[in-house]
Amino acid sequence: MTRSIVLLLTCGACLSAQTYDVVLANGRVLDPESGLDAVRSVGIQGRRIAAVSATPLRGKIVVDAEGLAIAPGFIDLHSHGQDDENYRYKAHDGVTSALELEIGVAGAAEWYRQREGKARIHFGASSGHVPARMLVMKDTGDFLPRDEAAHRAASPEETLSIIQQVRRGLEDGAVGVGFGIAYVPAAPREEILRLFRLAAEYKAPVFVHMRGEGVIAALQEVIANALITGAALHAVHITSVGGRNTATCLEMIEGARKRGLDITTEMYPYTASATRIESALFDGDWEKRTGNKYGDLQWVATGERLTAETFARYRKTGGAVISHTLPEEALRLGLAHPMVMIASDGRLAGGKGHPRSAGTFARVLGLYSRDRKMLPLMDAIRKMTLMPAQRLETSVPAMRNKGRLRPGADADITVFDPDTVLDKATFENAAQPSTGIRHVLVEGSFVLRDGKLLDGVYPGRAIRTR
Repeated sequence: MTRSIVLLLTCGACLSAQTYDVVLANGRVLDPESGLDAVRSVGIQGRRIAAVSATPLRGKIVVDAEGLAIAPGFIDLHSHGQDDENYRYKAHDGVTSALELEIGVAGAAEWYRQREGKARIHFGASSGHVPARMLVMKDTGDFLPRDEAAHRAASPEETLSIIQQVRRGLEDGAVGVGFGIAYVPAAPREEILRLFRLAAEYKAPVFVHMRGEGVIAALQEVIANALITGAALHAVHITSVGGRNTATCLEMIEGARKRGLDITTEMYPYTASATRIESALFDGDWEKRTGNKYGDLQWVATGERLTAETFARYRKTGGAVISHTLPEEALRLGLAHPMVMIASDGRLAGGKGHPRSAGTFARVLGLYSRDRKMLPLMDAIRKMTLMPAQRLETSVPAMRNKGRLRPGADADITVFDPDTVLDKATFENAAQPSTGIRHVLVEGSFVLRDGKLLDGVYPGRAIRTR
């Protein structure tokens, strides 16, 4: 018997002799980092994965995962819903980390403090340009600007205060700088460039919703800013902003990456977007500008399609609206492209919202990977786990232990039935949990077991740079 075989048997015997806190036994392990796709048992000790074994393992808790898939917990880089209502639906959708990185927050230190010890899943946020602008310019909007921050150029003194506010968030550990440029059309290009420079100073990525007019020029702007400053760039929901120009946008990002720029992107798996009706996206003659119509808009509160009359009325009051305007071809291109991650852009409030808030990840696994065969299962898992972890790990070293299934990695794990996993959320009833997600563990603690949420379990921890 050779020395390597002796060592292998000895190692296997050691693994079998140990008693782990939790064992997920005999499931199909899908690890996008190593490419492992095989029946294995996963042993968890404390907060970490301790073993991935082809031989049986002993555990204080043993979960039979035969016939189920075992994957790293899903990482949602674009999740606006940052409260217990949303975290519950995220857990049902297999998400173990949800981050508010596009719009971001003002006052990161307090934002993190409010969630410590109260979150079912991991949480994090960027230091946001939009909320900083709203705070400094005293905008009256709810979540997104509706007056001063959207429609007025900041004074030199206000600009300095906005930059200082964003800097303070980075000092307090925020995960990069968030931009919703489309929502602040009055913000000059120089203001955006200065904040890219600030992000580069802190070696922090920027997460950008580009300008609302002329997507090619908008993407050129942020690519140029990244090149000029050295900031790492993540362009959010590329199929949503790209629309019929999605193929060109993807070619542009690919070209920039080939020339050494650190640029990534994401999408959500729906042909409808959502935003606030009072936002700058609907300023002026938005029909002519976008090519969309009132009847494309669905009022979230009631489910009704809008007319010119109801649009004008709701625009005065403000609220969430869904826009059924995204081409199916853009969705297909994004799902098939190996560079594009999955992120939800979701937010539920009182059970109302876009179905992406509750169903994004199960929809990719069930509808698009299994049923329509648009992408292999391992590719789908990679887009939800390893790729978002890699996007963050340079500035957030803790992410090097997420998005993987290997000894030493964090025990953030999603166990699902590949034959039944599916989204249930609809545009009329968004607050419906996905099915087929059987178990979700956050750093070794079950938050979802046998498809049911556990009460009083809050293992979620802050994802931050410091």
